[in-house]
This record gives sequence, structure tokens and C-alpha cells, in this order.
Amino acid sequence: MKLFSRKVVAVTACVALLGVSAMPGIAQSRAQAPKNWQLLSYDKDSVYGVGVEKAYEELLKGKKSTPVIVAVIDSGIDTTHEDLKGILWTNPKEIPGNGKDDDKNGYIDDIHGWNFLGGKDGSSLKQDSDEATREYFRYKNLYINPDSALDKDSKEYTIWQKLQSKIEKPSSEYKLSYRTMSKLQENVQKCEGILKNYLGKDDFTLTQLDSIQTTDQDVMLARNFLTKLLRSTGDEDVSYKDFKKELEEYLNELKRKAESTEILPNKNREEIVGDKYEDINDKFYGNNDVMGTFGFHGTHVAGIIAAARNNGVGIDGVADNVRIMAVKAVPDGDERDKDVALAIRYAVDNGAQIINMSFGKGFSPHKQWVDDAFKYAESKGVLLVHAAGNDGNDNDVEDNFPNPNFLDGTRANNVITVGALASGLQPAKVASFSNYGKKQVDIFAPGVQIYSTIPGGNTYGSASGTSMASPVVAGVAALVLSYYPDLSARQLKYILEKSATPLPDGTTEVNKPGTQDEKIAFSELSTSGGMVNAYEALKLAATIKGENPHKKSKAKVKAYRKG
Repeated sequence: MKLFSRKVVAVTACVALLGVSAMPGIAQSRAQAPKNWQLLSYDKDSVYGVGVEKAYEELLKGKKSTPVIVAVIDSGIDTTHEDLKGILWTNPKEIPGNGKDDDKNGYIDDIHGWNFLGGKDGSSLKQDSDEATREYFRYKNLYINPDSALDKDSKEYTIWQKLQSKIEKPSSEYKLSYRTMSKLQENVQKCEGILKNYLGKDDFTLTQLDSIQTTDQDVMLARNFLTKLLRSTGDEDVSYKDFKKELEEYLNELKRKAESTEILPNKNREEIVGDKYEDINDKFYGNNDVMGTFGFHGTHVAGIIAAARNNGVGIDGVADNVRIMAVKAVPDGDERDKDVALAIRYAVDNGAQIINMSFGKGFSPHKQWVDDAFKYAESKGVLLVHAAGNDGNDNDVEDNFPNPNFLDGTRANNVITVGALASGLQPAKVASFSNYGKKQVDIFAPGVQIYSTIPGGNTYGSASGTSMASPVVAGVAALVLSYYPDLSARQLKYILEKSATPLPDGTTEVNKPGTQDEKIAFSELSTSGGMVNAYEALKLAATIKGENPHKKSKAKVKAYRKG
């Protein structure tokens, strides 16, 4: 799963207009959900929200809460954003800017978290390769000719065949798609130039395009072309700048995939980060720049969880007493198992009680490292919330990593895997891109057109994906834990799943994700068979005696820190 869902609702529409096969899109009607729809309730607002506002009004008034530390392992967070700077975790044992490791945890000046993609010179790795590409080249380098070197009945040969199917043939298809989309981009840029001259500005909305009336044929052609593209997103409030940004990012992803058989997959990592990426014991690399210049995804996720509530600006997050710890480990490309494992350990060692992980991939060559980190989090009572993925796949059948299924045959009890819902106003009630699975996906949550914080100039915008659904669940978990701090991670998972509800409008059958019109019972898409419900979760939590042995524990794991 890339940083965004099938992030490009608009770009998918562009491809469809050209008659080119592409990623599944999001079927939407003209009915528009409120920007905070994920916080609302069906009984009051007719959307598939999780009842957060109702819970604050009816269940939590006058009650005291305790702060909860939520780690966001992601692409980075804008620590200067007006809706986030007040809710950031600050390392109490680190003196800012003195260039020393004051708390002796191996990470110098880790004030708000740590950047496992950082270089010693303060730079950050922005773009990395896909895991499938890295494994494809590793197999070729290791075996020279894997087709003849590997036993045809071996597990390794099965993996090699899968790698070939992911890399070799798709690479040529991506090249064709990239050429087609590049031509589309040229047309978009020409239209932008015409409308920029006519309107006197470089950004505009559908409403502004609709208002254009002129006898200038070029202006009207440009207006009609861009109107069709923007309208096909299903978001009447989308701006041209947002559309353009998503188109550029989709093109970059296509280009990376098209060149996957021609690149050196570890070149950027080696040049910028410089760690021994095949050695899990090489832990103390990176830098303290948790923001960087490409933290859209992490900033958006953080805002969904805990953007400052009732401060009169921007948006409200789900939870009202959270400190966000920023752990940067997810590049543009696939995250590495080593970074994920060490990011989880860093978060746990520094007091995180909940960790949100809005990322994923189809290969995990060092799964044992991640398994060990999961077990470590489990031993410390930390809840892990993970996005199910955006391929429209059945996770019971298709691999999606990380996951709670350990190589030793056991399974973690502190992990919640989350699928994505639409607002209920669209024909597609479940996001068409969402992964699902009766065994491997635990719950569904709002994940289509979620409005949240984005970096640069205290701005906000919408994004879609299980990447957005996961922080809704992490936020609900933090909300419950802040008012019932004695709950263990196991109990939190139980409460969220036990209190999950059917779709509130009575819909029982939905379009099966990844298909055009195949129907499936919503209850068959996850283990809980329902969507997260903050209101019901809080009610259930009030009836359960907490069993958290780690409450208020500040013990550090010295052996890990010393390496």
C-alpha cells in the first residue's frame, strides 16, 4: 500500500475518461458529506460516522480524562501546524537543540520523535523502491538465474514466480500507462495555462469553472475539459491544485513502477541513510527531523486522530487528550521491515500506548524482525492499529504485511486491522478500494474523503484510503483509553470489536470491494462484521474492569537501548 489510498480518486477518473484500465475508483454520487462526517452519527446526521460528537455530548460531559500517547509511524508530521503543534508528544528527558543524547536512548535530540529515514547530514529519504523490486533483484543477485538454480518445489521458487509476476510483465504495462497519463498531464497543463490567463489565478474550483461564460473558444474548451475531470472525482469542493498534486503523485508512482527493472533498488537508501539495512542490530541511524518536506500523509493521519478540538480553527480530531509521537519510517515507496521494527520499538520504549500504522506491502523478507517488535509491543501492553490496504483484495487470500500472524504459528492479540467505509451517501457503502477479510481484517471505519490537516501554511484537505480509516480507529481507541486508563491493549481490542455495529441504515449487503457489482454481506468483510462505534465502545468500556499492568509504568528497556 502506498502512502495514499488509491489516493487518486481524481486520477482514476482521468484514466477512465481515456478508456485506460486503472486502479479501482470510488463510486460517488453528487451528495456531499460534511467535512467532519467521520465524527458524526447516522441517527443525527445521516452519515456513517462513528458517533464521536454524540459521545462527547451525552457520555463524557464533566468526566476527567488522562493523556494518551499515540505514535504515528508514517511519512512525517508538520510539527508547526496550528491544529497539531499543541498536541505533540515532547520527550521530557531531552534538551532541545543541544546536540546530545540527554536521555541516553541512542537518539540525539529526539524531541517529538525520530526519523528512521534520515541521513547524518540532516537530509531525509523521500523515495525508496518497492519491496517486490528489492526482492526481485536480491533473488537475481543471489541465484544469478533463479529459474534454473531453485528447486521447482521449494518455497523460494514460489516466491520467485510471484516476484516475476509482480515486476516483469507489469513493468511494461506501467510504461504504457505512464506514457498515456503523461499525455493527459500535458493537456491538463495547457488548459491550466489558458484558464490562468483568463481568471488571473492558478487555482480554481468547480463552482468557479461553472461560472465562466465567454465567446473565447479556447477558454471554453479548457473549462469543459477540466470541469469533466474535476467533477469525475465526486468531490464538488475539490480544487484544481489538489487535483494537480494527486495527478503528479500518481505519475511519479507509475514512473517508479515502470522503471522497476532498470533501477538499483537500494541506491537512494545507501546514499542518504547509510545504515546497514540488512542488519537489525544497526539501530542508531537517522535524525530528529520528523517533519521534512513530504509529510502530507503523516500530517493527515495525525489530524484525524487528535487535531486540537474546539480551538476555533481547522478541524477536530477524534480524541481530546492525546499526545502524538512522530516516528518517520514510511517513504514514497515501500517501508522496510527494519525501519518498521525499530520504529515500533522506539515508540514503545518512549511511552506510546497506541501505535497507528497506515502502511503496508505484499512482501516482507524480514518478517521475523517485525514479528519480534509486535511481540515486544504486546508484552508492554501497546495496541497496534493497522490499515488493511487499498487493493480491493481479500487479505485472507492475498499477503498483506505487517500482520499479526507470526512465523511461529501464533498470533498477536494486540493488533486491529482496519478496512474503509464511505459516508453512506454514495452508492458504494464500502470503499471499492478497501481490502477485507473475515479472518484478517477486524473492523471497518470511515475512509473516503476524510478532511484533515496537511502540511504547509496551516492548511487542510481531503484524502481517502484505509490509511484514513486506521487513524479513526486509533483515535477511538485513544478516546476510550483516556477515560478508562486501566484497560489493557487486549481489552481495548475486545471493546472496539465487540461494540462494532452493522451499517446504521440497515444495509446488509454491499458491493464486494474490487468488483463492479458483486454483492457480499457486510458482516463477512471482517471478524467483527461491523464498523467502529465510539459511542457504543465507551458504553461497553464503562462495564469492564481494567487489567492493564503497565498503567503509569515508566520503565525503560535498558538492554535494548545499549544494543
